[in-house]
Amino acid sequence: MNQIQCVIFDCDGTLIDSEKLCCRALATVFNHYGAQMSVQDALAHFEGGKLADILFTTAERLGISVSLDELEPCYRQEVDRLFRQHLKPMSGATELLIELKARGIEYCVASNGPREKIERSLFLAGLLPYFQGRIFSAFDANSWKPEPDLIQYSAMNMGFSLSQCLYIDDTAKGLEAGLRAGVETIQLLGINSQLYSKDVTAIGNLKELNALIPV
Repeated sequence: MNQIQCVIFDCDGTLIDSEKLCCRALATVFNHYGAQMSVQDALAHFEGGKLADILFTTAERLGISVSLDELEPCYRQEVDRLFRQHLKPMSGATELLIELKARGIEYCVASNGPREKIERSLFLAGLLPYFQGRIFSAFDANSWKPEPDLIQYSAMNMGFSLSQCLYIDDTAKGLEAGLRAGVETIQLLGINSQLYSKDVTAIGNLKELNALIPV
């Protein structure tokens, strides 16, 4: 592994323990429109990516005819309700951020979500103080994972070359973005524990990441 000077984190399912809550919200919203969708079904089909794509493919799979203009605000409202009640950091997240700071290693977050949503999620999980001025949204880059642009955009804005960065994500689309961006990429095993690729190192807890970064 190269001498890493900056760690780029995905947000949902990597820094914050949100994926199951998002799947609960997805099931709640689609069942409101007449589907019979369990949380387990939502988890089984979860791939991450752009919210509009997730809602569109889910509606198509379930045979539900509702516009995205109606679905998206309903979904975001339900997610916010669940996040306010249940959102927590991923296990090991706070400890890792403290260790990175102590070692002088920079870090940031790069997410497909809107900036306001990223900030609110980090706030509700108690992590926002660590990421002031370190938040990069796909809406800023005008490009969404699995495209590599957001990862490249984040590295550039943090002032590092791609070879100096490490990227960590839990979803296939995010990991694809990291590899396509040309950065060292780590998979955090989450609700989908299947190894994405032989080209990434997989870890089960964020605390393991510190040991992988050379001194």
